[in-house]
Amino acid sequence: MQLGQQVREALRLGWLQPGDRLPTVRDVVARSGVNANTVLKAYRELELAGLVEARQGSGTFVKASLGSAAPEDLDPLRVTLAGWVAEARAAGLEDEDIFALLREVLSGGAR
Repeated sequence: MQLGQQVREALRLGWLQPGDRLPTVRDVVARSGVNANTVLKAYRELELAGLVEARQGSGTFVKASLGSAAPEDLDPLRVTLAGWVAEARAAGLEDEDIFALLREVLSGGAR
């Protein structure tokens, strides 16, 4: 998963909140091996989207959240979804099959 997508997902799930500091470019490079220019580009795109704010000498900070629900409100859904994924895997579906099925249901194409 791309860095920008990972940050957006963390914002949606409430793992990152406004005011939280993102890892430094150096930290991301050290942990993931991603090129520093790629990290800088992802951070710039997030800044242009109004999601983060770069503060000279301080780092990059979350400016806005994407989540429409409180993180604790997602817990019951997470449990239900985990059970559904376990059933799907028991039925022989692989991750890509599960994603395809979920996309179908989300698009209203469920039969």
